Amino acid sequence: MKQYWLLTMTMLFISISALAQNGRYSVNNKSAIKNYEQATIYYDSYRNDEALKELDKAIGKDPDFIEAYILKANICIDKNDLEGAVEQYHKAIAINPSFYPTSFYTLANIELGLGRYADAKQNYTAFLGFQGINSTLSSKANKRIADCDFALEFMKHPVPFDPVNLGDAINTEFDEYFPSITIDDSTFIFTRNRPDVSNPRRFHEDFYISRRQVEGWGKALNGGSELNTNGNEGVPNFSPDGKLLFFAACERSDGKGSCDLYYSRLRDGVWSKPLNLGYPVNTGAWESQPSFSSDGRTLYFIRGKITGDGIKEQDIYVTTISDEGKWSDPAKLGSNINTDGEEEFVYIHPDNQTLYFSSDGHIGMGKLDIYFSRKRTDGTWGDPINLGYPVNTFQDDRGMLVGPRGDVAYIASDRSGGKGGLDLYMFSLPENAKPLQVSYVKGVVTDAESGQPLFANYEIIELSSGKTIINSATDKYHGDFVACLTAGNNYSLNVSKEGYLFYSDHFTCDNPSDIKDAYVLNVKLKKAEVGGKVVLKNIFFDTNLFDLKTESTPELNKLLSFLNSNPTAKIEIGGHTDSTGDKRSNQLLSENRARSVYDYLVKNGITPDRIKYIGYGDSKPVADNTTEEGRALNRRTEFTITSM
Repeated sequence: MKQYWLLTMTMLFISISALAQNGRYSVNNKSAIKNYEQATIYYDSYRNDEALKELDKAIGKDPDFIEAYILKANICIDKNDLEGAVEQYHKAIAINPSFYPTSFYTLANIELGLGRYADAKQNYTAFLGFQGINSTLSSKANKRIADCDFALEFMKHPVPFDPVNLGDAINTEFDEYFPSITIDDSTFIFTRNRPDVSNPRRFHEDFYISRRQVEGWGKALNGGSELNTNGNEGVPNFSPDGKLLFFAACERSDGKGSCDLYYSRLRDGVWSKPLNLGYPVNTGAWESQPSFSSDGRTLYFIRGKITGDGIKEQDIYVTTISDEGKWSDPAKLGSNINTDGEEEFVYIHPDNQTLYFSSDGHIGMGKLDIYFSRKRTDGTWGDPINLGYPVNTFQDDRGMLVGPRGDVAYIASDRSGGKGGLDLYMFSLPENAKPLQVSYVKGVVTDAESGQPLFANYEIIELSSGKTIINSATDKYHGDFVACLTAGNNYSLNVSKEGYLFYSDHFTCDNPSDIKDAYVLNVKLKKAEVGGKVVLKNIFFDTNLFDLKTESTPELNKLLSFLNSNPTAKIEIGGHTDSTGDKRSNQLLSENRARSVYDYLVKNGITPDRIKYIGYGDSKPVADNTTEEGRALNRRTEFTITSM
């Protein structure tokens, strides 16, 4: 729990000590002052019990000793006795409210930490009523009054919240936290803080992994010696396919700062030795809490400054990786996301449109609250929305993982009834905070002749907008890929590799009844040689017309790219129809459609001597014309290499 009052308590005690050094105590009883000064010596030496005895003596000699009550409050906070701290402040303020106005501010912070919003608001307001107060504290007091108003209103309208413990397969007597999950909802990874086998008094963080079984999550097992070291590893985050794992590790020999971001790759069931992401992602600052987007390109993370008081000025950053494997200079998200406070635990959902994070800088319940933001059409992030009470409370509410279906979320909590320490819980996400529903496509790319897996580029394009959703590559060793898609849209898929003809397909991603229902594609790439043929499945025309629809542009540009990359290649563009209608009309329609593709290529720089077009009508069917499915396959545009 972040204790806002600690900083102001320290400021208050230092200021009062400064007054005392100038002989300006609130009392004149020299014997009481001597006890108080001895108490400060004990307090500075972390001998709190002895300090309390001296303070009680001082108050016994002079009950109006304001400084003694304030120091007692400070010791109560050290002992996590917040009720006692409130009591001591009330006593100090009752003696002389004007003696030290900051007392009201610190008392209000403690009350905010106890969820006493009405009392906290009253004391923040009283603090602001004094003249000449610290401007920084004044600004913070105004913000926290807004927090109090927000909390009092939101507590009148609670959202449904009934967290369920994930059980013995996941949770133990030790702390479990920071989960991540694959897009197919099959693999669950988290951090466990457990005793060292060789030294049970020493705790360190390791990764544990669970696989989904028919009855639920299976027993979590240690992530293995490559991932888990004698040091601390934390905040794991899967790529959607579960093949890459990003995480934070601290004080490693190859580190750039206190904590850095690393990644490991899964191959044949074994995680590789983790690699440091390097500069410019990792710096001399503190980098942690990575979240890798389903576009296969974008990484969100937290960067903070290392100070004598810990990690400060934590903000959300974003970086993207190029085709050459270079990370861009990380950029802060906008000022409507990052605040003067602390942002933590960023998580981008696989829909790539909904961002979840924690912050104490936005108006909320008073400390770290969980928020979500939607991506706007221009790529910027919308204003954050608080998840509401009681998901958020007066305590620090830290990171949240949203499952791929978007209906449930996972949090860590030490609430009563758990297995011990922090446990992982699951709860139904409030309706307004749910991400867009997603599905996914997965496939494997192989050589059409040998059947060997291929390392190839693939891109997925949203047909309605022409926007490239994913531009990535297959697994280097197995040729497979998994791509997360927003449900309810039409997409085209293009797969390409140097020396091969590109592959074209399209599909509709409906709302899946189960996230495990994926589109499975077996992509067989043919060598780029004479006679090689590609059906252009993403060339679209209206019925009985030959004008190219705008959704055809990405496919046409892919063909342009192929011809530009193979400047000696010559092709024939063939148009085909089904058998519906008379043959003369079909012949003319197929020729005109082939001519439309030809015209596009010539208009965009391909010389006419490299292309010819021909209409075949319904003379070369590839399927049965008696079924709608067969007729759809027969209506096609394709190209054939005639010369290389």
